[in-house]
Amino acid sequence: MITDIVFQLLFILLRLYTWALILAALVSTLLAFGVLDRRNRLVWTVGDFLERVTEPALRPIRRALPLMGGIDLSPLVALLLLQVVVTPLLGSLYAGIRTGVWQPLF
Repeated sequence: MITDIVFQLLFILLRLYTWALILAALVSTLLAFGVLDRRNRLVWTVGDFLERVTEPALRPIRRALPLMGGIDLSPLVALLLLQVVVTPLLGSLYAGIRTGVWQPLF
């Protein structure tokens, strides 16, 4: 069924975006501590790609969070939102479409 394929694709994209958020936070931390060199072309390319992919989701979260003295908690908040809100909501939507009966999330 086409809805199975669409929802499986959405779940895979959410899983990939979760990994992109984790990798972006890791690369950002390693760049900040000088472990990775931004002048290296591969490091710059990977870092730039991850920043372009994750920044649209992290920017509104950064505006809403208070300043924490140089610690960026926006990837953590984004991961929590994905795992606690978006994934169960998508699963409930899939189950509702598949069975025709809406089940409460909580």
